[in-house]
Amino acid sequence: MDQMQQTLLNAFNFRHATKRFDANKKISDSDFNTILETGRLSPSSLGLEPWKFVVVQNREIRDELKEISWGAQGQLDTASHFVLILARKNVTSQSPYVQHMIRNIKQYSEESIPATEQKFDNFQTSFHINDTPQSLLDWARKQTYIALGNMMTSAALLNIDSCPIEGFDLDAVTAYLSEKGIVDSENFAPSVMVAFGYREAEPKAKVRQPQTDVVKWLE
Repeated sequence: MDQMQQTLLNAFNFRHATKRFDANKKISDSDFNTILETGRLSPSSLGLEPWKFVVVQNREIRDELKEISWGAQGQLDTASHFVLILARKNVTSQSPYVQHMIRNIKQYSEESIPATEQKFDNFQTSFHINDTPQSLLDWARKQTYIALGNMMTSAALLNIDSCPIEGFDLDAVTAYLSEKGIVDSENFAPSVMVAFGYREAEPKAKVRQPQTDVVKWLE
């Protein structure tokens, strides 16, 4: 095994779902920006980047979120940085957002846009993605987990701990973020939370199924 392979495996063995962090240790601006950048640079279906990252450092907001986020009790109290990952709603070929992406961000030529829109439509139809607004949102939420995984892996490579969190009251959190003006609920919905910091105590040894139980080779 070469050094790069060992470095990667060490990071994955280091990473664990940290329930409480050392509240006195803070992630440097440079390190946290690197984590955010690995989220921003993550791949997404059709390259549409249907996400937004809200970094919650405000103590009052953290305390209020704690009341409706049963799985984030220790993390909201102690994490150096706490992130809400939002999924974008109604990502279709004709939506203002997708039109902005293909015209202003990707800068496709005008003559190529109709074919691009048709490709998007065919893909979403074939996977039943655009059947309903809920199926579109579920698809976008799946994309956010790619960014989530990359952010946690990059943190582990920097010897920074993390914890992904689905343990919250979705309806209550959605309403809270909308009422506070934190989230534009017409265009975004909460997908997952993630906390970053430095572990308060050493975790138990990692336990996983053997590779032979989870990998099947077709040769």
